[in-house]
Amino acid sequence: MRVPLSWLREYVDLPAGETGRDVAAKLVDAGLEVETVEQLGTGLKGPLVVGQVLTIEELEGFRKPIRFCTVDVGQANGTGEPQEIVCGARNFSVGDKVVVVLPGAVLPGDFAIASRKTYGKTSHGMICSGEELGMGDDGTHGIIVLPPEYEPGTDAIELLQLVDEVLDIDITPDRGYCMSMRGVAREAATAYGLPLRDPALLDVPAPNSYGYAVQISDPQGCDRFTARTVTGLDPEARSPIWLTRRLQKAGMRPISLAVDITNYVMLELGQPLHAYDRARLDGAIGVRRAEQGEKFTTLDGVKRTLDAEDLVITDSSGPIGLAGVMGGANTEIADSVTDPETGRVTGTTDVVIEAAHFDSVSISRTARRLKLSSEASKRFERGVDPQAAAAAAQRTVDLLVLLAGGTAEAGVTELTAPGAPRTIAMSADHPDRVAGMEYGRETVVRRLQEIGCDVYGQDELVVTVPSWRPDLAEPNDLAEEVIRLEGYGNLPSTLPQVPSGRGLTPRQQLHRRVGRALAGAGYVEALSYPFLGEAVFDQLQLPADDASRQVVRLVNPLSDEEPALRTTLLPGLLAALRRNDSRGSHDLALFETGSVFRAAAEPGVAVRLGVDRRPTDEEVATLDAALPAQPRYAAVVLAGAREQAGWWGKGRPADWADAVQAARSLAVEAGAELVVRQGQYGPWHPGRCAELVVTVDGAEQVIGHAGELHPRVVKAMGLPARTSAMELDLDRLAAAGGGAVQAPRISTFPVATQDVALIVDASVPASAVEDALRQGAGELLESLRLFDVFTGEQVGAGKKSLAYALRFRAADRTLTAEESTSARDAAVALAGERTGAVLRGA
Repeated sequence: MRVPLSWLREYVDLPAGETGRDVAAKLVDAGLEVETVEQLGTGLKGPLVVGQVLTIEELEGFRKPIRFCTVDVGQANGTGEPQEIVCGARNFSVGDKVVVVLPGAVLPGDFAIASRKTYGKTSHGMICSGEELGMGDDGTHGIIVLPPEYEPGTDAIELLQLVDEVLDIDITPDRGYCMSMRGVAREAATAYGLPLRDPALLDVPAPNSYGYAVQISDPQGCDRFTARTVTGLDPEARSPIWLTRRLQKAGMRPISLAVDITNYVMLELGQPLHAYDRARLDGAIGVRRAEQGEKFTTLDGVKRTLDAEDLVITDSSGPIGLAGVMGGANTEIADSVTDPETGRVTGTTDVVIEAAHFDSVSISRTARRLKLSSEASKRFERGVDPQAAAAAAQRTVDLLVLLAGGTAEAGVTELTAPGAPRTIAMSADHPDRVAGMEYGRETVVRRLQEIGCDVYGQDELVVTVPSWRPDLAEPNDLAEEVIRLEGYGNLPSTLPQVPSGRGLTPRQQLHRRVGRALAGAGYVEALSYPFLGEAVFDQLQLPADDASRQVVRLVNPLSDEEPALRTTLLPGLLAALRRNDSRGSHDLALFETGSVFRAAAEPGVAVRLGVDRRPTDEEVATLDAALPAQPRYAAVVLAGAREQAGWWGKGRPADWADAVQAARSLAVEAGAELVVRQGQYGPWHPGRCAELVVTVDGAEQVIGHAGELHPRVVKAMGLPARTSAMELDLDRLAAAGGGAVQAPRISTFPVATQDVALIVDASVPASAVEDALRQGAGELLESLRLFDVFTGEQVGAGKKSLAYALRFRAADRTLTAEESTSARDAAVALAGERTGAVLRGA
C-alpha cells in the first residue's frame, strides 16, 4: 500500500514538521511494515509552468516527426514573449495547455535544462511528459495535456503536486484494513495520539424499494450488496489533476473519470467498487455461484472457464462480473467517442454503482485458481469492512455528481444478511499475563477503544469488535493489540538461563565436522529448497517400489511443480550443479547436509495446542509422533576437473573415486568403520557404483551409495558428462561410530613397510581383498593402501594385479624383519583363502 503523506494529512493533523521518515518510524512502532519512504520531486527545480500552444510547425526531412512550437508561458520567461520549443510528441494541438520546463530548471535525475540547437532550430526549454517529471504512467505515454482553465505561467510544480513523500507499506494478511488511507490514518492517529477524521462518516440515505433491482442467491458468499444509480454524466468530463495525481502516487494508472473515482474511493475507504454502464445491463443484478464450466470474458479480454465454487455477478444475459475479482467486458464503462462529422461526444452517461461484501475464502480461491489477482481481490482476501459499503457507494455518488455533472437517483438498494456484532470475553488482566508486565485495566480499555472496540465490564471485559477488524477473534488477539500499541520495545527482556558447559550436542558437532571436512576437501556448500516434484524420481531411474517415492505432500505448496518434501538431497544438488554449469562454471564440487522426510505408513494427525499454558510431555510426544521421520543426510556432486592442469601437472577429471573418498572422509569424522563394496542402485552407473555399509548393533546396514551417475540420468537431467555423486545417511553413520573421535596415537618406534602384489580374478572387488589383508595382518598393521591396479598379458586373461603397501608398527618396540614378514604372510594367506589371491611372481 502506497500512502502519499499529503493525502494522509487530510485525515490526521500531523505535526507540521513531521517528515515521511518520522511518520514511518511511528507506524513501524505500531506494528506496520514500512519498507521505503519515497521522496517525490527530489532534485526538481523550476521554472516549471503551464504553457499554451500557439503555433505548431512540422519540420520535414528527419527520420521521425519533429514539431517546432511556440508556447505562451505568461511572464515565467521574464519577457512575456512566446517560447520557442522543439518537440517530437504528437498528442497535443494548437490551443492545448501543456507543462513547459524553461532553461535553468532541473528535472528528476539531475537533468538540467538549457537552450540548445537541434533539428535546425533553437529549443528554449521542453514540453514535458509525465514520465519525464517522475509522475508515473498516465496511460498516454505522451505530453501532459492540462485542462483549459489553468492560466499560462501558473507554477506546475504546485499544480501537479510533484513534491511529496510516499510511504510504501507491506500489509500483512491480518491487517487488511490498512489497505486503505482510512486504515493507515487510523494507525497514524493512534500512534500520535491525535483525532481521526474518518472519511467513512457520511450521511447515507436509507434503503428504499425503488432502487436498482438486486437478487442474492448465495447470502453466505455475499452478505451485503449496495447499489446506487447516477444518471446524466458528461461523457467529456475528465478526472481532475488532484484525483489523477493521488492515483499515480498510490501506484494506480488513471483510466477514465468513472473508473478513477471507484479506484479512488477504494484506496480511500478500502471498499472495492464496480461501476456498470446501465445501458448495457439487462434486467436485475444477481449474485450466485457459477455453473461448472460456464464461460465468461473479463475486463482484460480473456475468456475464462468458471468453477462451481466461483461467485459471479449476473444480469438476465448471464455473468457480468467475477465477484470481488474483476468485472466483465460486456458491461464496462464505455470510452467517450467524438463523431468526426458533428463533433458530438458520446459515451457512458448512466452508471450503476456496486459496493458489496463477499466471502474472503471464496474470493481467494477464485483469484488463485484463475491466477487473476486484482486490487479488489487482494482486499477481499484480507477482509473488507462490511459496514463501509454504503458509505463507499455514497462517496462514489458524490464524486460523480461533483466531477461529472451527474444526478443521483433517489433509489437506494441495500441487501444485508442477518448478523450480530462479534463480541469477545476477556479478563482485564489477560494482556498483563501475556506480556509479562502490568498495564492495568484503564490502559487496556483505552487501547482497545482506540482501535474501534466497545468495551464493557470491570474485571471481566466484554469487547465488541469493530467491523473492519475480522482478524480479532479471541482474547489473545486483543492482548496483542494492547501490547502492540503500548510498544513491543517496552516489553521486559527475560533471557533464559542456559546451563553452562554443555555446548553443542554430539549430533551438532558431527554436522559441523562434516561441513568443515568437505569444505577442506574443496567442496562448496549449496543449500537447496526441501521440495521436489515426483517426476524427478523417474529421471533418477528409481524403481516403482523404492522407499524414496513415498513422499509427504504439502497441502499448500509454494509451487505446484514441487508439491512434496524431499526424500533425497540429490535433486536439489544436481539442479544447482546444472545451473552453475550452464552459466560457465564447469569444474564443480558441491555438497549439502540437511534433513529428508520419510512418510509414515499411516500419517498422524497433529492436534492444535492452546497458547495459554505449556504443553504437557504427552502432548509434545503426540505432536512428534505425527511428524514424518526426518533423518539427516549428506551428499556431494562433482563434474569437470577435480585437479586443474598447470605448470605443476596435467590435472585430472573428477570421477567415481572422488565420490567414494568423500564418503570415507565423513566416516573418519564420525569415527565409524565404513565398508565400501560394489553395488547397484537407481541413478548410479551399475559398473561404477559403490555401496556404503556400516555395522550398527552387530548388523550391517547400507547407509548410502557413491559413484558415477548413469548416462541416462545425466541426459534426462541435463548434467555434464561423467557427473559423480555420493549420498549417505549421517544419522546412521553417527550411530555406527564409537562416540567421541579418538586422536591417533603417535608411536616413537620406526615403521616397517611391506609391499605385496596379488593376482585375483577381475570380478573380485579390491575392497574384499583389502578386508582380508587387514584382518590377516593383525594388530601390528598401522595402515593399508592400494597403490596400483594392473591388467595385461603378464597376469593372464580375466585377471588383475592389486598392489598394496602395508605399514607395520608396534607401540612398545621396534619390529624385527621376521615379525613384519610373518604379519605380511598371514595377511596374504587369509586373502588367498577368502578371495583366491596369489602372490604375483610366486
